Amino acid sequence: MGENDIFHLLSQKYFQFTASEKRVADFIISNGTRAQTMSISELAEAAGVAEATISRFCRRLNFNGFSSFKLAIATSEASRSNFSNPLTGEVTHEDTIPSLAHKLAGASMEAIQETETLVRPSAIQSAADILLQADKVLCMGQGGSMLMAQEAAHLFSTAFPGYFPVTDSHMQVIYASHLCERDAILYFSYSGTTTDLMDVLRTAKERKAPVILITRYRNSPGAAQANIVLECGSRESPLQLGSVPARVAQLYLVDILFSEVCRRDLEGCRNRRAQVADALSDKHL
Repeated sequence: MGENDIFHLLSQKYFQFTASEKRVADFIISNGTRAQTMSISELAEAAGVAEATISRFCRRLNFNGFSSFKLAIATSEASRSNFSNPLTGEVTHEDTIPSLAHKLAGASMEAIQETETLVRPSAIQSAADILLQADKVLCMGQGGSMLMAQEAAHLFSTAFPGYFPVTDSHMQVIYASHLCERDAILYFSYSGTTTDLMDVLRTAKERKAPVILITRYRNSPGAAQANIVLECGSRESPLQLGSVPARVAQLYLVDILFSEVCRRDLEGCRNRRAQVADALSDKHL
């Protein structure tokens, strides 16, 4: 292991750590694979320390923040096992196409099943109430999460007016600044910790516009500020950016939310979708 290996670094500096920092180091050394997919609050709880301790621990090791620290864990863990696998589903070089397909199908199904266990009926109902009462709904995210926001805007637009994707981070804040309490934001953020998300949340709160957040981590800073939090399953390491199972989990939640909104007005939904289908009919050969 080289000098840049996080496990080597932890061992090298171990006796310089405080008692609480040693608990963090002990957990990471013993649970490297698990630690690289945890949020800062989950790691703090697992190690039995405060979140502030994790932040100080990262700074002591000269990392810019928790995300860069997790990336170092993922990179070192990959080197530790002599195989850097940026793929989901435990796919390896030795897999055949059938075994690869089977593993990936299993990963996506597991993501859906985990998301199902995280569904809170009251949260779905409250989110549906917000969407049904909103004059317009802005769908937002960043990177791969923005693709999910665009998909959600497209799906809801087949049955309801007033759903608009906003892709640029500056425009997201600008549009949010024009909202009122009769509008809403549907935001996608796997981590719930991006600065762009927090900018939008702060602006929406000033305008009293409710925010529905779809995220992996219920205890993230973004989740603490959102009006409604819908949790998706599927864990991905920093080396598996935008994994398909994570997106499948988010799409599954969107489908649940869309179905709940539609079933409140099945006849109206049916008529509006028929209108959309008729309007699009000339687009087909």
